[in-house]
Formats: sequence, C-alpha cells, structure tokens
Amino acid sequence: MSRIGKMPVEIPSGVEVTVNDNLVSAKGPKGTEQVQITDLIKVEVVGNHVVLTRVDDDRKTRSLHGLSRTLVSNVIKGVKDGFEKKLEIQGVGYRASMQGSAINLQLGYSHPIVIEPPKGIKIEVEANTKITISGSNKQTVGDVAALIRSKRPPEVYKGKGIRYEGEYVRRKAGKAGKK
Repeated sequence: MSRIGKMPVEIPSGVEVTVNDNLVSAKGPKGTEQVQITDLIKVEVVGNHVVLTRVDDDRKTRSLHGLSRTLVSNVIKGVKDGFEKKLEIQGVGYRASMQGSAINLQLGYSHPIVIEPPKGIKIEVEANTKITISGSNKQTVGDVAALIRSKRPPEVYKGKGIRYEGEYVRRKAGKAGKK
C-alpha cells in the first residue's frame, strides 16, 4: 500500500470539493482548480476528507496511487492558500520591472525580455531584483518561474543571473594566469 496514497486529504473550511467521473474540482477563496485522475484510482469524498483507493493491485496502479493523492492535495491547497515561487536577480545592470501585467527583464542582452504571465498567475517585482510568482496551480507557478529563470540562468564564474531564492550556485575558480 502506498504510504502517501492511503492518507486521506483533509478538506479545509472554505473549500468545496466535488468529484464527477474522477474529475476532482475544488473551489476556494483563491479560485477554482480541476484535476483529472486516472480510472485506475477511485476518488470519493467522505465527510470532510477526500479518499483515494486503488481499483486493483497492478504495478502501474500502485505507482499512480501516491501521485494521484498528491495532485488532489495540491489542487485543494492551491485554492485555499495558493503557491508562490521567489526569484532573485544578481548582476550589474540586471533588473526587472512591471509593464502592465507583464514583466520586463533587462538581463544584459541588447533587447529587453517581456514575459506575459498566463491566466491565473500573478507576478510582482520588489526592489528591481526580487520577483514573486504566485497562483493557485502549482505546476503553472513552477513553469513560469522556470521560464523566467531560463532567460539568464546563474553562471558559475561570477554567479550573475536569475536564481531561485535560497538557491546555492557552486562557483568555479577562474583561470590561474601566468606569472
């Protein structure tokens, strides 16, 4: 039995969860989210918990049990509290600013990079070097953060670039030089 899959997902107050043909929908203060669960997993709402059980004990079914439970848990947490990723920009002349709802990045290229966030994602810039991405869908928040980071990932010699908050970048020593 999957240790994660067998744990029921608690439905917090203020969140409404409905299950319709393995389509789990959650509605809360941060919006609505849905996730489609495979037919190999049975989903039911029992009291104020969502319980996921396996249809059979196949290898594939066992592997999808914990994943399905985590997806349902993320949907419920997303509509209740939301998810957030923070990025830091390091480097002389590197900065970010908001242009309406889009983010404008100056990253040492000859042109600015403008990224329009997808629906349901909110981007905030603090002090030109700190970016906060928030939303109710964990995967979309992570994808937008990875997209922004990919425009100038941290380089290993000086550490310049965009990194996640608290990310450690291993530095390399430069050339030794002749004497």
